[in-house]
Amino acid sequence: GFRRAHAKGLCVSGHFTPTADGAALSRARVFADASTPLLGRMSIGGGSPYGLDAQARVRSMALVLEGSDGVQWRMAMNSFPFFGAASVETFLAQTRASAPDPATGKPDPQRVAAFTAAHPEAQRFAAWARAAPWSDSFASTAYNGIHAYRFIAADGQARMVRWSMRPQAPFVEMTPDQRAAAGPDHLQDELRSRLAQGPQRWDMVVTLAAPGDDPDDPSTPWPDDREQRVVGTMVLERAEDQATGACRDLNFDPTVVPPGVALSDDPILAARAAVYAQSFDRRERELARGAPPAAEAPR
Repeated sequence: GFRRAHAKGLCVSGHFTPTADGAALSRARVFADASTPLLGRMSIGGGSPYGLDAQARVRSMALVLEGSDGVQWRMAMNSFPFFGAASVETFLAQTRASAPDPATGKPDPQRVAAFTAAHPEAQRFAAWARAAPWSDSFASTAYNGIHAYRFIAADGQARMVRWSMRPQAPFVEMTPDQRAAAGPDHLQDELRSRLAQGPQRWDMVVTLAAPGDDPDDPSTPWPDDREQRVVGTMVLERAEDQATGACRDLNFDPTVVPPGVALSDDPILAARAAVYAQSFDRRERELARGAPPAAEAPR
């Protein structure tokens, strides 16, 4: 009954307010409406619903915005700035290389090392994982869409973009000692505490592609000097447990986009729709356990 990836999460809800720059770039209804309600999910990476929040390298934000025309826009974003694979085949090979060895229950280090040595994009991702500072909160984390999309304006002009949700809360680094001392639900508890004090906000920032930028390779970041525009603000107001929350039965398929937004030819983006659908179908056929058996309890 749990998601295969990012199994541990928290449902959230709020609204999105656009800017004039958003309306100038895309005719999507969310940029025309004064405010759009949203449902979402904050989660950590990994397949265990009992993972330790502060030990998770990857944090994620998934959203569903529904415009006044009834059309949805679904997003799936992560704290890493680029993907660790350039193709579907490479990602499949990475998944196989990192699969747990039945004898140890952990990935084979030699198999993982061999894969990484053969793929420069995996090396870039590993370098990010080693060096990037850890945020102390879901609310102070930036979330990146990774894939490129085409924004289409009312006059038909199309621009390739990538988007990020950048927090208005100041970034605070979490030290290794703080991570070790944190409770198992640190990020969830901390977000609930913040929301009790007031809404949390992120600016939706789009980066515009320039000639030579590849929109079909999510493993290659675009240069930092590319033009960026703030197209709206995402506001979170409430959080609730995923077991009973509105996000539990949502499929955050990032290929579901409204008129005014179109997919790029990124093959990994295209593949996600079928994978998400199968995962959702399997999950809906299962019953989620409310607590881990004793043998699986975190230590």
